[in-house]
Amino acid sequence: MNAILSSYDRATRWIGGAAIENLLLLFTRIVLAGIFWRSARTKVEEGSWFSISDTTYYLFTEEYSGVPLPSDFAAVTATVSEHVFPVLLVLGLFTRFSALALLGMTMVIQIFVYPEAWWSVHAVWTALALILILRGGGKLSLDAALLKMRAAT
Repeated sequence: MNAILSSYDRATRWIGGAAIENLLLLFTRIVLAGIFWRSARTKVEEGSWFSISDTTYYLFTEEYSGVPLPSDFAAVTATVSEHVFPVLLVLGLFTRFSALALLGMTMVIQIFVYPEAWWSVHAVWTALALILILRGGGKLSLDAALLKMRAAT
């Protein structure tokens, strides 16, 4: 039994090490960014970088009408946010702020658009965002590089 417990302890020390944590924080950033980036790309005209589609404006007027913002403003804000914050997450730049912004979007979607989607979708998005808000981007991020540069000056 002691051999099993010793093996378990070694494995948990290895898994709990800084290198694994930093890789998992990078993975978490990429996953959360990917969710919102894919959504962002559905909001623009096909073949364009950033021309918001008529369909997006229609959806914010009709299907997402519960959002307590003017529909045109909400469409633009959501489209910009879903493009900017995922890029920042992948870079690990302003990670906590970007994750907080995407958590805010998740809560707006949960409360005003798809309240039935908590357990199927939004709980996972929330968990990913909360991990990044709590832990930051990790050593494999521009946040860490900037912090290191600031400490050196």
